[in-house]
Amino acid sequence: MNLYHKIFKEYWNPYVAIGIAGLLSALYFGITGTVWAVTGEFTRLGGHVLQWFGVDVSKWAYFELIGINGSPLNRTDGWIVIGMLVGALMMILLSSSFKIRIPNQKRRLVQGFIGGIIAGFGARLAMGCNLAAFFTGVPQFSFHAWIFMIMTAVGTFFGVKVVNTRWWLGKPNLQSSKGKRSMKRKKIKNSNIQPVLGWLLACVYAGIIVYFLATGKNLLAVGALAGAFFGILIERGQICFTSAFRDLWISGRAIMSKAIAVGMIISVVVTFIFIQAGSTQIIKIAAPSTIIGGLLFGFGIVLAGGCETGMMYRAMEGQVLFLIVGAGNIVGATLLSYGWDHFGIFNTLAAGWPQVNLITEWGPTGALIGTLIMLVLWFLFSNWWEKRFRYGTGIKHEQTKHITIKEV
Repeated sequence: MNLYHKIFKEYWNPYVAIGIAGLLSALYFGITGTVWAVTGEFTRLGGHVLQWFGVDVSKWAYFELIGINGSPLNRTDGWIVIGMLVGALMMILLSSSFKIRIPNQKRRLVQGFIGGIIAGFGARLAMGCNLAAFFTGVPQFSFHAWIFMIMTAVGTFFGVKVVNTRWWLGKPNLQSSKGKRSMKRKKIKNSNIQPVLGWLLACVYAGIIVYFLATGKNLLAVGALAGAFFGILIERGQICFTSAFRDLWISGRAIMSKAIAVGMIISVVVTFIFIQAGSTQIIKIAAPSTIIGGLLFGFGIVLAGGCETGMMYRAMEGQVLFLIVGAGNIVGATLLSYGWDHFGIFNTLAAGWPQVNLITEWGPTGALIGTLIMLVLWFLFSNWWEKRFRYGTGIKHEQTKHITIKEV
């Protein structure tokens, strides 16, 4: 019973959860030749919605680039997304923590939608979000991922400046505590059924994976299984790239930032082994589109309150806001798809720029050592920031020793 409590009731250590995610993402690449990603599928879903309304998107240059044939149910990337949602929901139900939550300030729904649009647009402008253009991009030794990471950090810094303004925060909406007792009883009643639903969901999903294997759809089975594991990890580890950056600027807290660095170190080493064994790297262009996309993505995820991973598990927790954020992501990604050729975005910001492969530029050993050194430096910087700065004010801990209780 104690083990059950630790697995299903307590959140996991971020280092453990993200470390496993880094290993799993590298293994997924080695098995399928593709990477853990979600916004590409969000973009295709936007294209499908337009097709339902009679819009022909098959000739849009962006969809020709990423592909739109079939549906999420017969694409590996589709089952990664489905699996992440199912895996997260399963763990939420098993921990009896599902609850419909609507923001007290309804303006947050509008703000979340706007943030989602900006983040979705930026992610696809950079050809990937915090996963494909960052967490799984760096292990591919694609230089564009480093540009995206730095610009995302910059974008979150400016996003924090906006969300801390009185204009953005609005007036607090205080609610009466009346009815708390009945709500508590209802919660207890619901918590008894949630684990049953969680195990039922797990059995149904396992049946789908078995069906794929039995019918020879092995890649779909791998995608569905990997997606479920990713969903479990992001929910139990509360993995959110927004908090990794945002917390640095607000409170100086760097646990998530350091954990992501450790997870990527693991992923880099394992991915490098697969690449040396013959797996084909996935290298994206390093262009102005990467810079602007990363900046917009970082800015948008702070306005929205979560990145793609954080958004997905929070939506499964019953937080209505993040369903709206997800819709905004799809809208933003679809707008970018239209503007890629119709507004000349590709020709202006991406055409002619190179795909910079660090293994080609530095050699295999140099790329591996150089990437690991940069990740270690990121970890050390995050650790330094956390120790030297207090609550995002830039006040060093040594200075706070001289502040009296009266001054506080």
